[in-house]
Amino acid sequence: MEAILHGIVLAFGLILPLGVQNVFVFSQGATQPKLLRAFPATITAGICDTLLILLAVFGLSAIVLQFGWLRIALMSAGILFLVYMGFAIWRSVPTTNETNKALPIRQQIMFASSVSLLNPHAILDIVGVIGTSALKYVGTEQMLFTAACILVSWMWFFGLTLAGAVMKKLDGKGTLMKVFNKCSALFIWGTAIYLLIGLV
Repeated sequence: MEAILHGIVLAFGLILPLGVQNVFVFSQGATQPKLLRAFPATITAGICDTLLILLAVFGLSAIVLQFGWLRIALMSAGILFLVYMGFAIWRSVPTTNETNKALPIRQQIMFASSVSLLNPHAILDIVGVIGTSALKYVGTEQMLFTAACILVSWMWFFGLTLAGAVMKKLDGKGTLMKVFNKCSALFIWGTAIYLLIGLV
């Protein structure tokens, strides 16, 4: 029980702060014409987080991140994706009764993967916090800890998608979503600049 509670609290602590991944998943719930159409982004984010958590617990990503050139390549790719995604979200038109423009499945998966796997800070958080905390447990307890972290991640992403869909219903004309998209794009570009400063 201690391992499960530890995993739940730790995962919530890492995933709650506003980040590019959370913003993107929420925006898909709010911009897709139907809730089910937003699930590719939700599921992709969940799969990516699950992969990162498993890698962190088993220590593989900690070894990979020791290589300086890989860190630079990761951050460079992340910056480029964030700049591109910022432009895409800035220009996106919220779906209303009059319009039905939304990201197709392929772009949802690509963007969700990029903000999950090409975000150095997210990777370092998962590796440094979850990976280190997992060392406290062995055997069944470690498996329960890992499962709790993964479960929280999936529940959170589906909750964000649902929250976005609810916001869309409350904002029938898409006015709030237009403002949200502009703010999201600025936030994403700000993250890209922050990463660039760290890289330089």
